[in-house]
Formats: sequence, C-alpha cells, structure tokens
Amino acid sequence: MKNDSFKGQYRINEQIRAKEVRIVSDDSEPKVYPIFQALKMAEEKELDLVEISPNAQPPVCRIIDYSKFLYQLKKRQKEQKAKQVKVNVKEIRFGPQTDDHDYNFKLKHARGFLEDGDKVKAYVFFKGRSILFKDQGEVLLLRFANDLEEFAKVDQMPVLEGKRMTIHLSPKKKDIPKKVQPKPAAEAKKEAEPVAEKEN
Repeated sequence: MKNDSFKGQYRINEQIRAKEVRIVSDDSEPKVYPIFQALKMAEEKELDLVEISPNAQPPVCRIIDYSKFLYQLKKRQKEQKAKQVKVNVKEIRFGPQTDDHDYNFKLKHARGFLEDGDKVKAYVFFKGRSILFKDQGEVLLLRFANDLEEFAKVDQMPVLEGKRMTIHLSPKKKDIPKKVQPKPAAEAKKEAEPVAEKEN
C-alpha cells in the first residue's frame, strides 16, 4: 500500500491514550476536549480523530479522514523530493592521442551536459605503454577545461589514478540579469523636457 511508510506513525480514534486532547481545525480556534467527547465529535462527522502532535500537553488532534490525511502527507513528501535537485555526473573518455575531430565531438557533448546542469568527469585512459604519454594526457585535460571555462568551473585538477587521469568539472551558475531600476517620475520628466534656450 502506498501510504505504508506513514501508517503506524499516528494514533487514531481509540488508539489515543490521553484523557483529553486539543482539537485544531481550519475554521475554529484550538480547543481542549475530553477524549470521549472528541471521539464522539469525529464519529458524528463520520471522520477520524488523528493525533498529530503526541508530545504536546494535551496532545494535538485533528478531526479528518485518515486516508485523506495520509494521502496529503505522501503528496507533501513527494513535492519535497522533487525540489531536491539531483546532479548527474557524465563521464567523457579520451585516449592520450585523441585527434581534433574526436576532441571537438566530445567537447560539444560536455558543453551540452554542463548546460543541462550535469557535472562532467573527463578522463584519459592509458593502455599499456601509453602511460609514457601522461604529460600529453594532462595537457589535453587542461585544454578541455580551458575550452569549457565559459560553462564550467574546475572542481579538481587532473589527477592520475592508476591508468586514468581525471578532471572534474561543475556547471557554472548562470548570472541572473539585474532589473533596471525605474527612475523617479520627477527625474524622468526633467530628462524628457527640452532644454530651454537662453534668450539674448
């Protein structure tokens, strides 16, 4: 069941052990009632008495449809998760002697990833004796970072880990253009008036 994660977190109806409870609602002030009266009120409305704050003195309850209450909690949780930005890391692989055509193709992809808000992890993979070209690999990664400086900032400079030399890039935050402040009306009017020529 969808609402299982919240079930059992809240006591309802006869599960509530307090002798009296404070009932809150959207259309009236919070008021304290004996538990039997609160249960009767919920029953009359064909709703549930839900304990939403058990540690308060007395505990705070709402008269509400319990399944609707669980649905709203689930919905709120979903909205909060959606607000959390998920950052993806895209990998781009080079060889130590990558030609210009391949390099430009990968550069274009990296630019697209950064514009979408993804991080980029670019690395040069050294196979066998190609580890002799590690300086060449570092130059390539630094050139890559330099070509992307408009879109990315370097999180970590090239580092050799085993047979890989890696550089980490993050997207730059786009600058929000500042709004032009309107001039006060009197000042604007003064500027609009033609300058009167001095009479001789």
